[in-house]
Amino acid sequence: MPRESIYKRYKPEFIPQLNNNQGSYWFLFKSNKIMVKNNGNSIQIPFLKNLEDLDIAPERSQYLGTFDGFPAYTGELSPQSATPVEMNFLDLRSLYGAISEDLYLLAGRASQIAHWDRTHQFCGQCGSPTMTKGDEMAKICPECGFTSFTRLSPAVITAIVKDGKLLMAQHTRTTGNMYGLIAGFVEAGETLTEAVERETLEEVGLKVKNISYFGSQPWPYPHSLMVGFTADYDGGEIQVDGKEIVDAQWFSPDELPRTPSGMSIAGDLIQWYLDHYSP
Repeated sequence: MPRESIYKRYKPEFIPQLNNNQGSYWFLFKSNKIMVKNNGNSIQIPFLKNLEDLDIAPERSQYLGTFDGFPAYTGELSPQSATPVEMNFLDLRSLYGAISEDLYLLAGRASQIAHWDRTHQFCGQCGSPTMTKGDEMAKICPECGFTSFTRLSPAVITAIVKDGKLLMAQHTRTTGNMYGLIAGFVEAGETLTEAVERETLEEVGLKVKNISYFGSQPWPYPHSLMVGFTADYDGGEIQVDGKEIVDAQWFSPDELPRTPSGMSIAGDLIQWYLDHYSP
């Protein structure tokens, strides 16, 4: 199902509100896990008037803008930071369904910006320490002027149909009997649809046609953008590459194996297939 835009509640900004005295959302990360308040009945993103009250201080922080009118920040704690009382550090994926979808999406954005902030402390051109620009989410080198913006790695994922059956593949990186869709990163110099064609041919030896855009989803693990497509089989026999794919088969709606959850665009694409091809 298409998700509503996060911008209905979230307003990106670059200059913090100096007169805020009500509180702020803090998306704090330690060793790639996010800090949450867990009272046993619910999980909450910390909303604090003073971060100092938790007796912690981020090594780095970035202002994200406002959510429901309140300031929001992302920051990274050192691995040695103690866990404040009533707080836990959880894997970001585990928050799906535990907090509102808008907050989950903003947490994903916060995670991506924190990762970018950590990995762009020095200029990639001359090696000098960088500075965060005040008017946009970017790092600038004071020595050579090189500017680095937040990094995204686009990837394509495709639901491929042949005679009413869906192509699903078992990836080397998944455990158990989980099957997913054909996916891969976009390479330099190619379009999104060309990436669909190449990845399908490389991973399972098949040609596709009628490639149609389905939707997109930010995927902050750590900095991807998943772009979904549907396509029809156009030729070839399944030949898995043995490196990324160990098995691939055509499945009818009543034969589907264990599939990804609804938190991913893969789940949305599979649901699209069921909606269109179930008897």
